[in-house]
Amino acid sequence: METGRAEAFSDGVFAIAITLLILTIEPPSSAKNLGHELVRLWPSYAAYAVSFLTVGIMWANHHTIFRHFARVDRPLLLLNILLLMLIAFVPFPTRVAADFFRSGDDRRAAALLYGSTMTITAICFIAVWLYGSSRLLRPDTDMREVSGITRSYLPGAPMYATATLIAFASGTASLILFAAIAVFYAISASFFGRDE
Repeated sequence: METGRAEAFSDGVFAIAITLLILTIEPPSSAKNLGHELVRLWPSYAAYAVSFLTVGIMWANHHTIFRHFARVDRPLLLLNILLLMLIAFVPFPTRVAADFFRSGDDRRAAALLYGSTMTITAICFIAVWLYGSSRLLRPDTDMREVSGITRSYLPGAPMYATATLIAFASGTASLILFAAIAVFYAISASFFGRDE
């Protein structure tokens, strides 16, 4: 099967997931000082920004890797569906992280949920790439670029797993590291998606 239908379906899931992220920011129901209450929502703004950036980068990288594939087969489709299931789930741990950022033990649990989701998502992402790049590459693919993409994706799951484990010591540090990982991949994506 050609990649077009898989890419179109994937784009739809990414678009819905990234749009649902705005629902992580719930406006104050009533407040005497609306300005103060809007400022107090900063954890929601931060969680939204980090997750939006992360999902956006994953979408850009997903597009980059699929342009290297000549076709898709059933195993790749199944791996991609698993990845998309996790992408669609991201708004939930984002909301949890935003809602429970201010409380100690709950912050740790929220960071563990968010980090576990991102770690498993990173594993699925690299699985899609490793499977596709080993079996489905276009004949004219530059193997140096394939190696570069592989090198850039390999640290993802270990970085997310490490940031997740840090939540046992500090939920705040863990959540800050997730933001740093998003920035790392934003910079990395600029090197591998220039011809788009």
